[in-house]
Amino acid sequence: MKINLSTTVEQDYLSVKEGFNESLFKKLSPPFPPVKLIRFDGSSKGDLVSLELNFIFFKQKWISEITDDHTNESEFYFVDEGIKLPFFLGKWKHKHRIVKSKEGAEIKDEIEYEGPNALMTALLYPALYLQFLYRKPIYKKIFNIK
Repeated sequence: MKINLSTTVEQDYLSVKEGFNESLFKKLSPPFPPVKLIRFDGSSKGDLVSLELNFIFFKQKWISEITDDHTNESEFYFVDEGIKLPFFLGKWKHKHRIVKSKEGAEIKDEIEYEGPNALMTALLYPALYLQFLYRKPIYKKIFNIK
């Protein structure tokens, strides 16, 4: 299943690229489930990000590896792929794109995921969509010119 969301911000794409750091990652974490950041290497190929999701009665580990990154004159992107996922996910690939635009930059979240079965994949869609929709006002607040 795929989820694609886009947010336009006022800063240029290279400034936004520099803002994609551990501090931003923590701000983007939704209120539920609470997320404990265990490891954050960055957004370059080979980097790891490790999280602990707290579902009150149990905790789940999520480890992603940055499998690709690229910068050119019009775009920066990096791809994180799940290598250890919570029980409700079978596959995770998230391409973070920051594309140069006339207004500044467009932040694009392009997610591909699968649950352990077709039913779970479908049931996850609304929750995951809302988790990424939650990011839009945070992106705007952080990356709009003050």
